[in-house]
Amino acid sequence: MAFGRFVDSLFKGPATTDALSVAAQPPAAAMSEDEATRHALDQLRAAVRSSGGELPTLLISRLAQIDDLLRQVIEMIAAQSASTEQRVLLDAMIRDYLPTPLRAYLALGERERGNTSPATLQFSGQLGILEETIRDLLNQVRIGAIAELSTHGRFLADKFQAPTLTLDGRA
Repeated sequence: MAFGRFVDSLFKGPATTDALSVAAQPPAAAMSEDEATRHALDQLRAAVRSSGGELPTLLISRLAQIDDLLRQVIEMIAAQSASTEQRVLLDAMIRDYLPTPLRAYLALGERERGNTSPATLQFSGQLGILEETIRDLLNQVRIGAIAELSTHGRFLADKFQAPTLTLDGRA
């Protein structure tokens, strides 16, 4: 049985079963881009939950807040168009910027993962930067929606409002 897995790994790559590795994999072809992003975030959430006993409360709280914000961004992007840059940033946060330091943090010894350890405070600071970036991304998507609504309003006004000039040149 182990030999079969070895042979499979030669042709399919290493077998990754942890949720952090699954979240970092590219989306399945059958899923839409938004579904694949949601799925990757679900995998990341599962990884955080399964590692909960190894994470200080501070980090669990910050990660939960980030998860909530990312879900808001995903829903807003799914509801309206977003730029390619916004989608790439969202995907990178879910598949790389969060799982990579989380994996590194969990690889530390138990002593280095204490409530006030330097590693915990450093990781918390990184999560703060990511949270701020996600809030900025959420705002950018909202502003894009407002601009789109405004542009559409101008189009409707131009298209359907009565003309202001008459044939005799009076307004």
